Amino acid sequence: MNYRMVFNTTGKVLSVESVLLLFPMLVAIIYAEWWQAVAFLITAGIALVLGVGLFVLCKPKNQFIFAKEGLITVALAWISVSLLGALPFVISGEIPHYVDAFFETVSGFTTTGASILTDVESMSRGMLFWRSFTHWIGGMGVLVFILAIANKNPNNRSMHILRAEVPGPIVDKVAPKMKDTALALYLIYIVMTAVLVILLLLGGMPLYDSLVHAFGTAGTGGFGIKADSIAQYNAYLQWVIAIFMLLFGINFNLYYCIIIKKVSSFFKSRELWVYCGIILCATTIVCLNIYQLYGSFEETVRTSLFQVAAIITTTGYSTANFAEWSAMARAVLLLLMFTGACAGSTGGGFKISRIMILVKKIINDLKCVIHPRTARVVKFEGKRLDEETLNGVSSYLTVYVFIFLCIFLLLSLDTGIDPTYAMETNFSAAASCFNNIGPGFALVGPMESYAIYSPFSKIILSVAMLLGRLEIYPILVALNVTTWIKK
Repeated sequence: MNYRMVFNTTGKVLSVESVLLLFPMLVAIIYAEWWQAVAFLITAGIALVLGVGLFVLCKPKNQFIFAKEGLITVALAWISVSLLGALPFVISGEIPHYVDAFFETVSGFTTTGASILTDVESMSRGMLFWRSFTHWIGGMGVLVFILAIANKNPNNRSMHILRAEVPGPIVDKVAPKMKDTALALYLIYIVMTAVLVILLLLGGMPLYDSLVHAFGTAGTGGFGIKADSIAQYNAYLQWVIAIFMLLFGINFNLYYCIIIKKVSSFFKSRELWVYCGIILCATTIVCLNIYQLYGSFEETVRTSLFQVAAIITTTGYSTANFAEWSAMARAVLLLLMFTGACAGSTGGGFKISRIMILVKKIINDLKCVIHPRTARVVKFEGKRLDEETLNGVSSYLTVYVFIFLCIFLLLSLDTGIDPTYAMETNFSAAASCFNNIGPGFALVGPMESYAIYSPFSKIILSVAMLLGRLEIYPILVALNVTTWIKK
């Protein structure tokens, strides 16, 4: 294994994080939050020393990496940025316990949006900015950013890093060179974020609020700066955020098709149509079940669509306490937690593409049982899927279910949860964190927090968030002892 390349790349990531920490430091200075600014400066210094140290001491003899190195690099990079990213909260004293700060930071970078804060409005502007900024950084992935700006040998197989960090069963290049692919994805991401900020400003939202909410929407994270999330903002702003949550849940490769004037490819995407169909059906069902709770048709549709968009894209913003909705409405939202958004988007969850492939495989297997001598193939987006991809999706489902059940059982060991609500709370917390959503039901509902859990449970949920964002395998490979044995 190319250890030097792994640690060298991790050093670059930490160096980038040291630069990114200067942005919340600047915000803290603007708002005269001097101790918070010092906290960011100290953390940036630590990140820079560690980053440069790894970069200098681990100069690779060659830049070739394979799938194993790609998985390990991604896992180490995300764990490292989370461990260091938690320091400003601890140093400033705003989140004094490191486990809590680590949970909050992992939730930010993995774009989950689950929070241990019980009074978010008492936080400083600088810390709230950093909290939401981690969503934007983690949404597209810090390693994709490294690939976008790095001028590496095109033969270094950095596609393994992109595949390990970008969600979905199939990841393709949108440009001939790996660097151009990463750059194209990031430019689309930046432009869409900028457009969202402008639209929020036009709706009367202050600049600071527009930035942090744009970060949360673009990264499909959902950290809010108000106790009621988005509820106190006007209808226009809620519509804008809802629409952009849905837009960021679409495969970014399709946006690239529009840029290169292949608009027909955008509308031919079956995953896109299934995504839209699920949203339409879910919104309709929720509307019919909550209509009596709201005063007008527009408010009912807006509230329903907003919450459906927030859950299916795993953003986690809220405009209502959906924990108080009917059982049917809550059941729909619970199912959407497992559905997730499109592959190649900033959303989490199992991914619609995997569901489509599994359904196609099941139908194909049934047809083969009925007509065993008929040769049949499984296609996705007009392309034939090989056995490796089909087996990979099936294996992922098995591992996904097994890990989810383990998380749920480990949370059930926490004796500090009210037994009356423990089952629903732990199940929804496991589903929410593993699928990078944020709010759950019962004691971890949209108006509650994860502060009720013990440090052990918070660590379990932090690992669950990392497993969900990196789609399991990078973390499992990194934790496997045999991975690190040269032989």
